[in-house]
Amino acid sequence: MKPEIIILVCAVVLILISFLMWVASRYKKCPSDKIMVIYGSIGKNKDGSNRSAKCIHGGAEFVVPVFQSYAYLDLTPISIQVDLKNALSRQNIRIDVPSRFTVGISTEPGVMQNAAERLLGLQLSEIQELSKDIIFGQLRLIIATMDIEEINTDRDKFLAAVSSNVETELKKIGLRLINVNVTDISDESGYIAALGKEAAAKAINDAKRSVAEQERDGSIGEANAHMQQRIKVSESDSIAIQGENEAKMKIAMSEAALKEKEAEALKIATTAEKIQAAKALEESYAAEEAAEKARRDREQATLEADVIVRAEVKKKEMELAAEAEAEQLRRRAQGEADAIYAKMEAEARGLEEILKKQAAGFAEIVKSAGGDADAALKLLIADKLEDLMRVQVDAIKNIKIDKVTVWDGGQNGDGKTSTANFISGMMKSVPPLDEVFSMAGMQLPTLLGQKTAEANAASAAAEPAPATEDK
Repeated sequence: MKPEIIILVCAVVLILISFLMWVASRYKKCPSDKIMVIYGSIGKNKDGSNRSAKCIHGGAEFVVPVFQSYAYLDLTPISIQVDLKNALSRQNIRIDVPSRFTVGISTEPGVMQNAAERLLGLQLSEIQELSKDIIFGQLRLIIATMDIEEINTDRDKFLAAVSSNVETELKKIGLRLINVNVTDISDESGYIAALGKEAAAKAINDAKRSVAEQERDGSIGEANAHMQQRIKVSESDSIAIQGENEAKMKIAMSEAALKEKEAEALKIATTAEKIQAAKALEESYAAEEAAEKARRDREQATLEADVIVRAEVKKKEMELAAEAEAEQLRRRAQGEADAIYAKMEAEARGLEEILKKQAAGFAEIVKSAGGDADAALKLLIADKLEDLMRVQVDAIKNIKIDKVTVWDGGQNGDGKTSTANFISGMMKSVPPLDEVFSMAGMQLPTLLGQKTAEANAASAAAEPAPATEDK
């Protein structure tokens, strides 16, 4: 055979073997601790929609090249520390419930599909945070529906409720609850500690009562045993003495001696019986006294425990009421401060708006006067002239003159009478308009009249010179 043909045959065989190895490599086996998720062109659901993924736990599956790919979900359990704090119970008491939850990806068909759709590609820390959020919400919901006594004493009921609610929510993302471990339950108000003290006090009191009852029964039983023993001994002695007396009667044949012996024996037996009965009664009374003392101690301990618990609860209620009242006062003061601040801010904005409007009005007046400030001032004065005159007239309006005495009835050189001069002088006491403007640092417009230079000079000359002091 030619070398070329041999080489060609070897090349074809090599290509065929490589192709078969490549096809075999696409046959994937799923480990027992993982879920293999095949995605891509999977097929359609019963409703006609595209199937998102195919989940396989155990076994193997052929992954179609190009059209399909695969990934794994780890079934290793995930431990989550959940430190729930300030959860509100049905009694409106906040408690802390530190716990640890162990979860894992579920292998149920429907739940496993949820895991493939929602957890594929997430890191372990991301899955832990997602699970922790769900667990926090469900724990708060369960605690809000239960009393603290149920949570603290009936722990099986609490864990059953937690498992049921939490697992229902975890299944929605493809997880299942493996274990719940609640380490301890506490509260800030000390209510759980008070319950523990109450239970301990009750147990101690019950134990003391049981011990006292057992001691009482033992003392009574011991007294009864001693009494029965003495009775039996006395009966035996009496029978023995009676036999001896009969024997002595037969031997001595003396009726008088026999009667004397019988009387003596009867006396001894009666005395001994009464002595033993008195001792039995004494021991019985002592046992009853001890039992009554134990009962009194138990009742006193119970009353003291009840009083202490009620006092502590009363103290806590007063503290909570004081804190609530202080918080209310703080909020009320804050509200009043906010109201005063809002009022002051509103007044400032109003004043600012008024000044802006006045400035805008003055600007419009100047603009209307063609930009001439003097003309604008004239417009403003003309508008306020009536008010200015009213102010001057009102200055002497309320002066009351009961009587005017005229000493001379003639006329002055200027043709005015004394009465006219008095009234004229009073009117001159009101500052003229030009002096009002001068005091304001302004000059009276020519529209309202101005003094001439000669009039100003004459007025200045008429005024008396200021007095000087000789040194």
